Amino acid sequence: MSEHAVLADRFEAHRDRLRAVAYRMLGSPGEADDAVQEAWLRLTRADPARIDSLEAWLRTVVSRVCLDMLRARAARREDPLDRHSPVQAEDGDPEHEAELIDSVGRAMLVVLDALGPAERVAFVLHDVFAVPFDQIAAVVDRSPDAAKKLASRARRRVRGAPAAPPAELAAQRRVVEAFLAAARGGDLDALLAVLAPGVVRTADAAALAPGRPRTVTGARDVAREVRMFGRRARYAAPALVGGAAGAVVAPHGRLLLALAVTVRDGRVAAYEMIADPGRLRALDIAVLDD
Repeated sequence: MSEHAVLADRFEAHRDRLRAVAYRMLGSPGEADDAVQEAWLRLTRADPARIDSLEAWLRTVVSRVCLDMLRARAARREDPLDRHSPVQAEDGDPEHEAELIDSVGRAMLVVLDALGPAERVAFVLHDVFAVPFDQIAAVVDRSPDAAKKLASRARRRVRGAPAAPPAELAAQRRVVEAFLAAARGGDLDALLAVLAPGVVRTADAAALAPGRPRTVTGARDVAREVRMFGRRARYAAPALVGGAAGAVVAPHGRLLLALAVTVRDGRVAAYEMIADPGRLRALDIAVLDD
């Protein structure tokens, strides 16, 4: 076997893990593949004799490539090319969508997308892949203490600031999950069971089809509307929204809509559909722990 073939085999042994790192950093499968391919190209130009640990070397290279891509994206204020518009996302491949979300988590992708490039890289490397801070420091070009602070800042954003005690938050989550499950299944009886009789749904105009009212009141009317527009529920996941259990609607991890939910007496008493871009940017969204 040639030296190049041996190197290729060694690289392939690390490809899946490198792609996992890159996907969490970039939130885009296409860009993740590009970052991994760039690492391979750089490896073919490197001197293998000077690489002590191939795994660490490749992870560092992929992380630096991802950091550069995140910084370029931030400078352009653009989304990855393989992310979709709301209409395109609803026509996508459900199995592919499920695979992406299972690998990371929809709410996690939304929160990671709100972090700065260096924060995101430091958090992913340390909190997800347990990379030591001295190695992270070399990636983000900071001291180990500075890299630790980046990860700590990111961790606070990811965890958020719950406004309710753990037991109450867990009860809220159960109601939100029941609501989302009923919405996905289009189950009218299940929706009526989880909605309070006088539930009020409010929404930004951007969240609604033309002609739909900004406010709908009453369990039966709200349930009928949810069934009518329930396709979006397959892209929904529980999240911490404004300190309470709510949900995000985020095809491929791109935040399109947030639900701020009010739970009272074990039912949904009200919820607001937030889709205005300015309001979404200002919204405090975090991962809702199990």
